[in-house]
Amino acid sequence: MILSGDYTLSFAQCFIQMYSFIHVAATEDLLLFIMAYDRYVAICSPLYYHLRLSRKNCVLLMSTAWGTGCINSFLVTLTTSNLLLFTNVVPQFFCDLKAFSKISYPNPGFQLYSYIEAVIFGVGPFLCSIISYTRVIIVILHIKSSDGRRKAFSTCSSHLIVLTIYFGTWMSLYIMPPLEDLRVFELTLSILFSVITPMVNPLIYSVRNKDVKRALLKLMGINVREE
Repeated sequence: MILSGDYTLSFAQCFIQMYSFIHVAATEDLLLFIMAYDRYVAICSPLYYHLRLSRKNCVLLMSTAWGTGCINSFLVTLTTSNLLLFTNVVPQFFCDLKAFSKISYPNPGFQLYSYIEAVIFGVGPFLCSIISYTRVIIVILHIKSSDGRRKAFSTCSSHLIVLTIYFGTWMSLYIMPPLEDLRVFELTLSILFSVITPMVNPLIYSVRNKDVKRALLKLMGINVREE
């Protein structure tokens, strides 16, 4: 659309786009919570880590996250596609659930459904992640060694940064009610949530990896001493 300058989508294309976006967004919500739970078990119950997060359990958690995201996306897209619209111009740069609520006739049932979906797949995983990290921080603060506390915090820092950026922009965009006078603000948040955050995630995670940092320094022609 950006390259062609043609911002027209067919009905089918629009809802395929919506389905894909909601699917990966809901799945990431759940995956971020699973990662928080992983840190919780690793620090608070290290002796049970390989039991609770065995390969079988990890596959089950991943499958559940992707499967639940798929079902949720299907239901949301199906419900949205049945709305009565008073215009075919979507006030957003992609087919978005909240944008459709602005161009549809008042539907209290749909509004309630969209907020319930947001609570289950947004607020719920976020609160569970916060509870996990609260427990983690309490345990870390009881570590007597300062070096031990630093290492424990360093294992959580990347995920905490991603968690803050992702849910911060998501909650600002989807939890607040539709605002007609702040369209530019909403579009900015949408870009941060749907474009900038996914681009930043790999950088945040990989910059903590010594092998990645060593490879980047070598790529820039900087000699790195092997440890």
